Amino acid sequence: MTNSWAKASLVAQAMGRTDAATQAVIPPLHLSTTYLRDPDNAYSSSYVYGRPDNATVRDTEAVIAMLEEAKAGALLFSSGMAAATACFQALQPGDHVVASSVMYWSLRNWLRTEATRWGLHVDFAETNDLDRLKATVQPGRTKLVWVETPSNPLWTVTDIAGAAEIAHAAGARLAVDSTCASPVHTRPLALGADIVMHAATKILNGHSDVIAGALAGAERDDYWARIETVRRSGGAILGPFEAYLLQRGLKTFFVRATAQAKSAQALAERLTSHPRVARVLYPGLPQHPGHDLAARQMENGFGFMLSVQVQGGEVAAVATAAHVELWKRATSLGGVESLIEHRASIEGPGTPCPADLLRLSTGLEAVDDLYDDLDRALNAAHR
Repeated sequence: MTNSWAKASLVAQAMGRTDAATQAVIPPLHLSTTYLRDPDNAYSSSYVYGRPDNATVRDTEAVIAMLEEAKAGALLFSSGMAAATACFQALQPGDHVVASSVMYWSLRNWLRTEATRWGLHVDFAETNDLDRLKATVQPGRTKLVWVETPSNPLWTVTDIAGAAEIAHAAGARLAVDSTCASPVHTRPLALGADIVMHAATKILNGHSDVIAGALAGAERDDYWARIETVRRSGGAILGPFEAYLLQRGLKTFFVRATAQAKSAQALAERLTSHPRVARVLYPGLPQHPGHDLAARQMENGFGFMLSVQVQGGEVAAVATAAHVELWKRATSLGGVESLIEHRASIEGPGTPCPADLLRLSTGLEAVDDLYDDLDRALNAAHR
């Protein structure tokens, strides 16, 4: 299938792959873990064993590589955490890394604990402030700068092109967690990043039924080869059935992501004037500190995630979450169902998340219904 078609067209048909044997529009699911050798003992099919490689996984990786315009291709992992940690495990003991102060909590914890056992030296910086980022990067010693933008759950925005310039000037690579922006809204590799990571569990799959992670690389170099080795030797590849489901979810990705961002924008604008809401955090709002930057480096909207800080503090925030009906009180994000969560109680001591904050993942329900449900819950929490 020609790449001259729009990305929305290519992803809707999973790059146009069909089944040559049956002419089925949907390609088969390849579950085999082992493959026949040729009479001369070679593997002309290029498949040897299921741990390093699988045809269904390859097909889905091709779609993600196309979305991210990744010259090195894409790699699917068994989870977003497996994908993210592979980037750090591919470094050498003694290497220095810089990561966003506000980021996905599980990875932040891993960097604070397990990464040091790998011999890495980790510093955190408010990467939305390029001066602070530059001051934290150590030229010649820093090997990887890890940025999440917009950052979960405060939705601060980092200048990807600016961060790439700082990282490259110091001899480091830039990796961007673009899970909450998604390829519909941001193209980190085009802005100068070397690696883009997605927790594909979220908006890429969109149906809350697959755990998966993905990396896409700007160039096929020694570092990318080491990441491939980490996945192969550690057995962190995504299973073929999960890859099949992810490929299925990706076919509606553009429609879902665009619609969910539109609803998130509408909710953010309406909640700004709600008497029970102290503050709305969403890059699509003109009053958001990162709005102008987001408008320059994002497209097709500002993403499906927002947060609200509730009047009355933590007690009122928890009570609000307890009173919703349409919104679901659950962890995760990016699914077709809208989710609400009190993040501070999930993240625990040391979290940068305010105690009065509720994180909202906007799904595909009618936006008026989503607003009305929050309105009732906010009012009920203050009775």
